[in-house]
Amino acid sequence: MAKKEEAKEIKETRKEAPKKEAPKKEAPKEAAKEEKKEKKEEKKQEGKHEGKHEWKGEGKEHPKKERKGAPKEAKKEAPKKEGEPEIKHIVRIAGTDIAGKRSVTYGLTGIKGVSRRIAKIISANSGLDPKATLGYLSDADIQKLQSSVDNITMIVPSWMVNKQNDIMSGEDRHLIGTDVLLGLNEDLNLMKKMRSYKGVRHDRGLRVRGQRTRSTGRKGRTVGVTRAAIQAKAAAAKEEGKKEEKKEGAK
Repeated sequence: MAKKEEAKEIKETRKEAPKKEAPKKEAPKEAAKEEKKEKKEEKKQEGKHEGKHEWKGEGKEHPKKERKGAPKEAKKEAPKKEGEPEIKHIVRIAGTDIAGKRSVTYGLTGIKGVSRRIAKIISANSGLDPKATLGYLSDADIQKLQSSVDNITMIVPSWMVNKQNDIMSGEDRHLIGTDVLLGLNEDLNLMKKMRSYKGVRHDRGLRVRGQRTRSTGRKGRTVGVTRAAIQAKAAAAKEEGKKEEKKEGAK
């Protein structure tokens, strides 16, 4: 009997003892969500300390959109290195202003009457690098270019000169700058005074070099005859004929 009672007591104690709950495994998705929330809160706190505004996508710097028609900011010039000579923005050669950023050959083409081939000859004669920048040249080098431009007829061959067999002197000359336009006007006025074919065509404002004028060259004047002018001439001729008939009948 004693054994039965002890077994009953053991069963009762087992029933009364609370069952230990097994530790539930947290789902991996929930853990990842909690980590993201913690990171967002940390970023918000950092932004508040730094004085940043709170918005979606914090931590990213949004580029500013440019307004249409807004004045563009000037480009910042590169800092000058110590010992580097300053560039001359404008170089004056043969009475013309040339940009200092251009090279020697292409800078000389800014002078009226100087082509690329002549510019290469001038740079070679002055002993300068044709690809050198004009603004960085010294005053002595610019003076060399000026002297070679002044004596261009001595440097350039005769078949490259733009004024061969001058009418007044019979010499070969090369005109530069304003002399080009003055020489052209002198030649045109001389042809007009001579009443040559070219001079007459220039004087009348017509094509000079044998172009067609039937379908082109109608600028500034009416080509052809209008129908009203033809009818007016025919009416005037009829009236004159009637007047002559009346005079003959009266006689």
